[in-house]
Amino acid sequence: QVQLVESGGGLVQAGGSLRLSCVASGRTFSHYYMGWFRQPPGKEREFVAAISWGGGSKLYADSVKGRFTISRDNAKNTVYLQMNSLKDEDTAVYYCAADANYYGTDATYDFWGQGTQVTVSS
Repeated sequence: QVQLVESGGGLVQAGGSLRLSCVASGRTFSHYYMGWFRQPPGKEREFVAAISWGGGSKLYADSVKGRFTISRDNAKNTVYLQMNSLKDEDTAVYYCAADANYYGTDATYDFWGQGTQVTVSS
């Protein structure tokens, strides 16, 4: 089992920045692919970004490319999502996810956090 706890969400004005963190516990963090997903109000959960074990490979949704950056610190069991140039449409609950075998954009990761709310106001 892996437990994931997100933090860093909040209210921010359009054009601003936030950094989300997700701390993992329970198993060897460096053995897990990590992802960020989000669920906007009234919509389905969607892929945001993913990162490989060592951080050498990263995936991004087209909607966030150039604005969001995923990174990880295996020594701290933490994955980050730096979000810049935030837009109204980035408003969502953001979830951290982990999987030992799957690295991709589908919401099929084995372990999920509880989510953190990000609200962008214009």
